[in-house]
Amino acid sequence: MRPDVVSVCAPARLHLGFLDLNGGLGRRFGGIGLSVSDVATRLSVERAGTTRVDGPEAERAAAHLTRLTDLLDLPRGHRLTIEEAIPAHSGLGSGTQLALAVAAALCALHERPFDPHEMAARLGRGSRSGLGAGLFATGGIVVDGGKGASEATPPMIARLPFPAAWRVIIVRDPAHRGLSGAAEIEAFRALPTFPASEAAEICRLTLMQVLPALAEEDLSAFGRAIAEIQLKVGSHFAPAQGGVFTSTRVGAALRALSAAGTHGIGQSSWGSAGFAFAAAQDEAEAAVAALARTGLCEGLEIAIVEGLNHGARVEANG
Repeated sequence: MRPDVVSVCAPARLHLGFLDLNGGLGRRFGGIGLSVSDVATRLSVERAGTTRVDGPEAERAAAHLTRLTDLLDLPRGHRLTIEEAIPAHSGLGSGTQLALAVAAALCALHERPFDPHEMAARLGRGSRSGLGAGLFATGGIVVDGGKGASEATPPMIARLPFPAAWRVIIVRDPAHRGLSGAAEIEAFRALPTFPASEAAEICRLTLMQVLPALAEEDLSAFGRAIAEIQLKVGSHFAPAQGGVFTSTRVGAALRALSAAGTHGIGQSSWGSAGFAFAAAQDEAEAAVAALARTGLCEGLEIAIVEGLNHGARVEANG
């Protein structure tokens, strides 16, 4: 029986750093990404006499719905309800997760095959990064191999589970929005060439530090490597975003969290969301309490979340 309603929960992701902004070997960007709990886009789709879209990010979702109806040659008439949406332009992957959530729901509702990588390419969501599609599919920590000459999204070349005990502290400044659209394209165009030697060192850090540290659950080594990658990438983007961090308040809060014993501070994508890692829930709570005593968290949104080792959830009912 065909389902009457399909619900999708697509978790937010953190972009932990680019691999190769130089592109001299024929592939550019590449990156490390992580799915996280508690912050997600949740929506449902059902058949209806006329199309109606309700909830946060309704305008963007309606545009995806219209395009997908044409791309997949589907009958018109759907009710799309968005219960919750990842905050837009915050560095948490809102655009790709929303697009893929709508696509996954429609495909399940109409019993069509769904491949997140193929769908991301068709919806224009894989121009630089394949992390959104990869994490939608599998969760965990993934590494994509960079954008080559093909129109396909960058391939996933590594995937490891995120240790269950570890926690991620996300710090976000609602007053700041990361670059997107034309401004993002112009920022990439205006930045100087990224040194090949720096790209080589980031790739070495990823292969010989980040991934082995994950496999051995060595948070200290993992954090040192992520922090070093973040500093190299953030320094490169500083002219476009006003510093290593888009929000100076987020940067100050993350440095305080580092002083309180967390590991691997950095900024996800263009921000404003920043992150730090702790070995356990109690250590994360203690670090956040120490941050609160500094007075640096006023006006910021702070959450302690887990890494998710599964992809988006798609549930069909009826």
